[in-house]
Amino acid sequence: MENILKISNVEKYYGNKSNLTKAVDNISFDVKEGEFVGIMGASGSGKTTLLNCIATIDKVTSGHIIIDKTDVTALKGNKLNKFRREDLGFIFQNFNLLDTLTAYENIALALTIQKVKPKEIDKRVREIAETLGITHVLDKYPYQMSGGENQRIASARAIITNPKLILADEPTGALDSKSARQLLETFEYLNKDLKATILMVTHDAFTASYCNRILFIKDGKIFNELIKGNDTRKEFFDKIIDVVTLLGGDLNDAL
Repeated sequence: MENILKISNVEKYYGNKSNLTKAVDNISFDVKEGEFVGIMGASGSGKTTLLNCIATIDKVTSGHIIIDKTDVTALKGNKLNKFRREDLGFIFQNFNLLDTLTAYENIALALTIQKVKPKEIDKRVREIAETLGITHVLDKYPYQMSGGENQRIASARAIITNPKLILADEPTGALDSKSARQLLETFEYLNKDLKATILMVTHDAFTASYCNRILFIKDGKIFNELIKGNDTRKEFFDKIIDVVTLLGGDLNDAL
């Protein structure tokens, strides 16, 4: 399988010479097409900064981020906006849905911006809603839906454009355990059945156990890596807990 994401010697600094913070310290790794990769680490480890750089929300200090042969660190202006719109899907902890739009309209928005024809938009929205089991809430507004329903709407919005890479930032952080499990099963379906490539930052070992591979970050560097292989999810979960313990500090910071 080809690499969808290639991170090469990425560094990110904040502050000035007298008070410099190195949030990401010379990190390199690849994500292949169809992988479901998790990034874990305690608060302040650099994992969210790294994700923001990959998402083009933040700029790297040095190094390169290549997504499907495009060096996104070199993109600017309209080219960068077009790339974000067409090639990346975003799923956030707080959903980031527009309160004045229905679920249907929130999902359709990305296609509307791309000037897709209304008939095609309707077809694609209803197909993805059927796939994710959210057809019954398409006419509702975000405040009328549960947290789990909102997050599945956000997931539908993220994949409706068939992006090269889906980036998820603590997607289960605001959900109860039942909704979190439903969302993770949705991610599993997106990855295995729809062949979506997902990169997810999480504090939670249970959430991470749904991934195929985990990168652990400590002090801005890759500390360890786990590959699920033929392990059951329970076996993988236990290995994740072992590595989190090795990371040191308060266990609750990383779970």
